[in-house]
Amino acid sequence: MMIEIRWHGRGGQGAWTASNIVAMAAALEGKHVQSFPAFGPERSGAPMLSFTRISDEPIEVHSMIYEPDVAVVLDYTLLSPSIVSGLKKGGTIVTNYAGTVDQVLGKLGVRRGGDYKVILVPASKLALEILRANITNTAMIGGLLRHGGIVKWESVEKAVKARFKGPVAEKNISLIKRAYEESLEV
Repeated sequence: MMIEIRWHGRGGQGAWTASNIVAMAAALEGKHVQSFPAFGPERSGAPMLSFTRISDEPIEVHSMIYEPDVAVVLDYTLLSPSIVSGLKKGGTIVTNYAGTVDQVLGKLGVRRGGDYKVILVPASKLALEILRANITNTAMIGGLLRHGGIVKWESVEKAVKARFKGPVAEKNISLIKRAYEESLEV
């Protein structure tokens, strides 16, 4: 079985870093992984994509992910129906949000009880509180863990400690935990 994740962010927000951390966690579990960005010479702050593939078997496809199982949105200003484009029926949208549930669903063009599960993560709020900066990438990993069945918490913690050191690692682990706990499924 293969799971494909498409990350939506802006240049400099760490979408590819989050993708790499999830891929590292899966690799620690003995899975086959890919993690790669899709961006060109865009400036910092321009919309960009990153991708993660996780499989129990070797991965032979080497292209962007057009029909993901999960779409993760780091920046709520990117919310639009294009996020849902190609998302598999029954797929999951994990999004940073501000506003009400109905506002977020409206921006995505989806409805409650529809074709997709939506996980709302108060990532910006938590990142400002814990990191003192609006860096939402690791918070979104916490929301992704709410999806279940992708990677284990212990593997994510090891991957974060491999990517970051000392207090930075501990703050990001704290952020992931809080984001997991405070995410809302609709």
